[in-house]
Amino acid sequence: MTILRRRRARATRPLSAAERFRAVLSDERVVDSTLERRVYSRDGSIEFGDAGLVVLPESTEEVVACVRLANELGLDIVPRGSGTGLAGGAVPLDGSLVIALSRMTRVLEVDRDVPCAWVEPGVLNLDISTAVAHLGLHYAPDPSSQAACSIGGNVGTNAGGPHCLSYGVTAQHVLAVEVVLADGEVLRLGGTAPDPPGYDLRGMVVGSEGTLGIVTATCVRLTRNPAHVRTLLIDFPTIRSASDAVSGIIAGGVVPAAIELMDRATTNAVEQFVRADLPIDSAAVLIVEVDGDEAAVASQAESAARIASEAGALAVRTAQDERQRALWWKARKSAFGAVARIAPNYFLHDCVVPRTHLAEILETIGQIGARHDLQILNVFHAGDGNLHPLIAFDLRDAEQLERVRRAGDEIVEACLAAGGSLSGEHGVGIEKRDFMRLAFGPLDLDAQARARDAFDPVGRMNPHKILPEGSRCAEAVPPSVARRDVG
Repeated sequence: MTILRRRRARATRPLSAAERFRAVLSDERVVDSTLERRVYSRDGSIEFGDAGLVVLPESTEEVVACVRLANELGLDIVPRGSGTGLAGGAVPLDGSLVIALSRMTRVLEVDRDVPCAWVEPGVLNLDISTAVAHLGLHYAPDPSSQAACSIGGNVGTNAGGPHCLSYGVTAQHVLAVEVVLADGEVLRLGGTAPDPPGYDLRGMVVGSEGTLGIVTATCVRLTRNPAHVRTLLIDFPTIRSASDAVSGIIAGGVVPAAIELMDRATTNAVEQFVRADLPIDSAAVLIVEVDGDEAAVASQAESAARIASEAGALAVRTAQDERQRALWWKARKSAFGAVARIAPNYFLHDCVVPRTHLAEILETIGQIGARHDLQILNVFHAGDGNLHPLIAFDLRDAEQLERVRRAGDEIVEACLAAGGSLSGEHGVGIEKRDFMRLAFGPLDLDAQARARDAFDPVGRMNPHKILPEGSRCAEAVPPSVARRDVG
């Protein structure tokens, strides 16, 4: 009788959450061990979270099944790509379910006539260009982490990159998205038509950091490879002269494909790492690249070189072949990794400031670093004023981490005071969430919160990200709007 009761108890025992997700997926695609969940509890930022179960679907249908089961179990959801984000957007809080999309890696369709491609969210940024290279096409947005970051994360943060100065950020290269909403409904927003009718809901999803739904497929615009490219390496005796050259080049009617700036500390770290023959004694180095037809490239390169010389450039070098050009770009895109030669960790914000304020802001950043006894390196998209101050430090030192956070806060406040914006490409996530009140008024925050509610009324998708607590508040609503809500 005792054995029979035990068998009946086992037969009627409710399945655990892990067991229910394994019934939807498979054993190896549900992660519930403490050690493995810790890996998914942070991204490339300095924020730490608390991952609950981690599931790895391989199709839109499986994402839908996971979302619906999460609803049944009352679980919050955090979508995750490659985990390279730098603002804490993929950091799960309070034991949220992590839906990791890293196994959804198919290029679904390529249309060479539009041209565009439908890709799954786990496809790496660089892999898109590799897949269509034989067609003479590429995907233009090129974050420095493009060999590791996934297109799903790029869509979530509206990622940029060096060549977004003339080509535009992710939003300009996403034609349509397939999104799984918080209740499991699947929507396709946007399209390949030049001007799809209706509200631009596609544009709302790009940059929403997983708070409106889970993007399970993206139609990306492909760009034809330029016929000619010319890359200049220009060094300067001061940060101000380099900043003046940036403003002068664009004011002179030249809009290069890219203008990147590295200060002396960054150049030294990168040169030790890459050996690209960079001028390590100069205060600042610009990489200026122009592309297009042969005559336009020659004219724009000559203009950029002349304006830089007038601003005080020490030397202007032109890449002699594709090998040298690739080496210079490898140096620029290795900057974050090269910081490891100085300290084991780095912290950065990506605020945007007007180009005319670059020199003043960089001077202020230097003062902030000195005040907190921290080394700050600068490497950034100078053409659009998108700063990337890297604070090198040791995460194991709690006192140093606190100084890093205070310095980071002061950098954001200084950029906003100069008329800048919170983020150029990394997103808001956790790290810049509380600064939203400095960038937006109560009505603005309330409008954003209401838009978020329209997609996810329960607030289950990536909660506690982007918008600070209390963003949706009755007192922020004009009386006429409040009356319509009531009646």
